[in-house]
Amino acid sequence: MYGSHTGHTRPARTALTRTSTAMAALAALAGLTGITGCSSDDEAAGPRPQPSAASPSQLPRERSPFWVNPNGNAARQAARLLGAGKEQEARLIAKIAQQPVAEWIGVDDPESQTRGFTEAAAKADRDALLVLYNIPHRDCGQYSQGGAADGDSYRAWLDRAASGIGDRRATVILEPDALPHMEDGCTPQQFHEERYALLKEAVRRLKALPRTKVYLDAGNPSWVTPAGRMAEPLRRAGIDRADGFALNVSNFQTTEASKEYGHTLSALVGYKHFVIDTSRNGNGPLSDGDHEKAWCNPSGRALGEPPTTRTGDRLVDAYLWVKRPGESDGACKGGPDAGEWWETYALELARNARS
Repeated sequence: MYGSHTGHTRPARTALTRTSTAMAALAALAGLTGITGCSSDDEAAGPRPQPSAASPSQLPRERSPFWVNPNGNAARQAARLLGAGKEQEARLIAKIAQQPVAEWIGVDDPESQTRGFTEAAAKADRDALLVLYNIPHRDCGQYSQGGAADGDSYRAWLDRAASGIGDRRATVILEPDALPHMEDGCTPQQFHEERYALLKEAVRRLKALPRTKVYLDAGNPSWVTPAGRMAEPLRRAGIDRADGFALNVSNFQTTEASKEYGHTLSALVGYKHFVIDTSRNGNGPLSDGDHEKAWCNPSGRALGEPPTTRTGDRLVDAYLWVKRPGESDGACKGGPDAGEWWETYALELARNARS
């Protein structure tokens, strides 16, 4: 029944602890992998830049303005593997650790979380990439079920999250799956009006912040089809005030399929721009007829295009890693609970990557 799955239930970390250890490991890995960290505008068709050994935590801003968390799951795992002498595995995990990934804001203390991430990003002269994921009746009782108890609780949570962002730069992916789950019949009809109202209020609240971009989640090309079915839900959720919409969050659809779907949908909602989650779409989706196998920790997948704002498409604002590669979609195929780090899967994604 479901065309996407977020695979995130645990709260995001707020304290940037043990950072020096993880950064030192990344610096060491930069040496192991021969990373140079140099780029210029005329190198767009050449090798993608990587962080240097001297400054492993951030990519060149002109190509990817988003903050790399030096203490993310992948960075800590790379440090652990390197410390254990497992250089090959550490090098693979570094493919994830050296890229900016989204921070999913948890239920508890959202203000401290958003403040911590945006302050760290601002200190590095980068933009925070955040996911707000707490809508009531979230995920229809599946692996990432939960969310705010009711509309008023959600409004209070959102207000605290927005207060933490303040006047710092942030790009927010708003409520993955919330709109598509109404279109596919998963979210009961009696909750639809409230959900539209909450999303519209969320867009308004976030866009009142001076330097926050907001993208409403619009599913993926294999879910709500044809693309025109998503136009009215986006309008009712406040797409007119948002910067655009997000596609393929936590899914595996190809970038080209997402662009085709996005262009069709954009034309129906005032030519709004969009972003694409490329975190795990390097080999496209699994196609074996089993729907759950296709979205829940599918085998044989790969990291996709690294995050960048250089998409070569005027409507595509960025390729982003919204789903955090290496974190489980849920307790299926031997994986841990949704949102938990799964080293085996992370290694497979990195090993299968084209670069």
